[in-house]
Parts: sequence; C-alpha cells; structure tokens
Amino acid sequence: MSSIQSRINTFSELGKFLNQFSRKEIKKQEEILNNEIFFDGFKHQIKLAEESNTWFTKENILFSLENWSKALQKENLERWISNESIQENNSKKVAIVMAGNIPLVGFHDFLSVLIAGHSVLVKQSSNDKHLLPFLAKYLEYANESFKGQISFTEEKLEDYDAVIATGSNNTARYFEYYFKDKPNIIRRNRNSVAVIQGNETQDDFENLSEDVFRYFGLGCRSVSKLFVPKNFDFDAFFKGMYQKNEIINNAKYANNYDYNKAVYLMSEFDILENGFLMIKEDESYASPIASVFYEYYENPLDLKIKLQQDAENIQCIVANNFIENEVKFGQTQHPELWDYADGINTLHFLSTI
Repeated sequence: MSSIQSRINTFSELGKFLNQFSRKEIKKQEEILNNEIFFDGFKHQIKLAEESNTWFTKENILFSLENWSKALQKENLERWISNESIQENNSKKVAIVMAGNIPLVGFHDFLSVLIAGHSVLVKQSSNDKHLLPFLAKYLEYANESFKGQISFTEEKLEDYDAVIATGSNNTARYFEYYFKDKPNIIRRNRNSVAVIQGNETQDDFENLSEDVFRYFGLGCRSVSKLFVPKNFDFDAFFKGMYQKNEIINNAKYANNYDYNKAVYLMSEFDILENGFLMIKEDESYASPIASVFYEYYENPLDLKIKLQQDAENIQCIVANNFIENEVKFGQTQHPELWDYADGINTLHFLSTI
C-alpha cells in the first residue's frame, strides 16, 4: 500500500480533474493528469447518470462535483487527517453499502476508507451507479497502489472486515442484525431543520431556499422542517423561496407536488402554498417532496432542549446565532470533510478497526 501522503496527492489530482466540470461550464483544462484518457469518458458518465435517474439533473450532478473538487484540495485533505493517527500497514477490507438519494452520496465513505489505507468493497445503489466506478478507475490510473484495492459488487457482501452502511430506518434494522458480528457504522434517516427567530433578512430566506430545494430536498442535509416563533408571518419565507420557482418545471417534482397537495387537501389539512412548495404544521422531521413542515415554539430554551433530545433525527440545524454547531443559511450542502454524517467520525472508526 502507498504512503498516506501519496494517497492524499492522488485524491488532490482527482479534485483538479473534477474542477473541469462545473455548472458554469464543462471545459477541458491543460495540465490535468490523465485528461486525455478520462475527460470525455467522464462527460459521458455524467450524461448516463442524468438519463438513468430523473432526480439527477445535470445542475445537481455538477453542483456535487464542484463541492468535491473544492473538498479534495490538498490542504483540506491534510487538515482533515491531521487529527487521526492512521496506521500504515494495517489494511483491512471495508464494505460500504451506499444510498442513492443524491449524486455521489457515498463518496465521503469511499474516500475515508482509501485515505485510511484500507481496501474497499462497494455495493452501490442502483440509483447512483455511473459516476463512482469511473472515478475509481481514475484513481487506479493515477496511483498504481490503488489497483486491487477497489472493488464493486451487486452480489451479497462477502469476505470483509468492517462495514459502513447507509439506508432508511427500516433497512438500518436489517443492517444491524446482518452486520452485528463486524465493526460497523450504520446510518439511518436524518433530516435537517431551520430555526427562524424572526429577525432574519431577505438574504437569509433566499439562502435558505438553497437548503430546502437543492437536490429536490432529497438529501439528509436538506431542510425539511422549520421551527418558527408564535405568530410568525410566512410572507418573508415565501418571498425568499420564490427564487427557486423554476423547480416546478421538473416533471417528477411537479408530479410529487400535485400528488402531495391532493393528499393534504383530501385529508383537510391546513396548508400554505405558493405553486411549487407547500408548508404544513406537523411535528415530524421528514416531510414529503415539495413540502416543508413547521412547528411553533414559544421559549428558545425549550426549543434548544428539544433539538438536543431529538439529535438522532437531525443532521444539520440552520440558524443565526441560536445554537452551537449550527450551519449558516444556504450552507447545508457545502459540508467540509470533517462534517461527518450522523456526527460519527468515520476516519476515527477506520483508524481503530
């Protein structure tokens, strides 16, 4: 196995490669390692990913690639691993069961396993199967020591030492039973919330629209629930959301909007809506596509206690100087490498197996 510095250098090269694929333009740059072999092929994989999953719009795929190209900068990678004591020559085989809700959603786990010096066995979701195998080929080509360290399977997982599995609350119960004899990280459903205090600006609400609508709200970092003060006037919220009104032009999103609206109306629920987003008073954290739940609060201290008690259901809390570890408005879909899903330090887990 290569040295950790060599692995960092390789992922940094991958970041430079991905930097050619942005929402502004897809443009071949000089000086990118192995570009002649991989540039056109990756363009084709983006097209395939888009065609095989209608939630994976070109805009959202490229947004994800932009984020990864920034995250994979060398200084970022070095800062991230500096807090862990990664043992060289302690290579295990780690299986990853990936979700498929947003493009490259399992990439952080994949990166973590390889950076930690282990080999990886990936079971992908059928919803997101085009991008990662191609990027794995790039890594193998850029660093020969990755050859034989990365494998993909559609079969039953066999012959592995540890596992990281992500799924719904139902599949997590199955995972816990199935993987009970191996070191594991099992991830469940989580949602993100925003705490509105009544002093937010128009910019805050416009930024919040990114947290609500990016990836059609399908990510665990997508805001699906608002906590608002008593007698809150939702006008400013809807004004901020309006800049994302074109989302209704996506046929799949529009179908979900129409369906969920019909269900709410038939059930005689009180909803507010603006033609592309519904809000409904509800204590749940997970709202259906095209809708956001809200809950009133009276005492900020009580709300802080509630958020701490419900921490297992919450991925991010978006707020303005309300609670520690909050995320700024508009930033939920820009996690750093050290912003671990479910608050579980994957790298620490991998350095102790």
